[in-house]
Amino acid sequence: MVSKINQAVRKTKSKSYDAMWKRAVTPNSEWADKDDFLDVVYWSRQVIGILIGVVMGIVPMKGFIALALFALINCGIVYFYSTSFQSIDEESYGGIWEIIKEGFMTSFACYLVTWIIFYTGIHFDSIIVKPVQ
Repeated sequence: MVSKINQAVRKTKSKSYDAMWKRAVTPNSEWADKDDFLDVVYWSRQVIGILIGVVMGIVPMKGFIALALFALINCGIVYFYSTSFQSIDEESYGGIWEIIKEGFMTSFACYLVTWIIFYTGIHFDSIIVKPVQ
């Protein structure tokens, strides 16, 4: 009995996730539940953070420039997606700032880990290590 209920719950959740991601890639979608849109922004931002980390690690970017570029690109993509692609009402989410900061720090952490791993792995020979005296 319990397994039948669990199967029904899983099917309902998978259908709801499928519908949510279909709305995410469809322009000007209607978001009845505000949390669904914020979930899409959050998880998309994690993927964007990892992709930017890979690119910045392959291209030998370092220092403040790489950090500032990440913030500009990441926030710019989210701003463009929410205002131009989805045309959402910013005020119903508490303003554009609330949307832009949704998942930013987690995305930043994903970016840093990916950037450090790729940069160190690819450009290890160019890193100068001074011997300790």
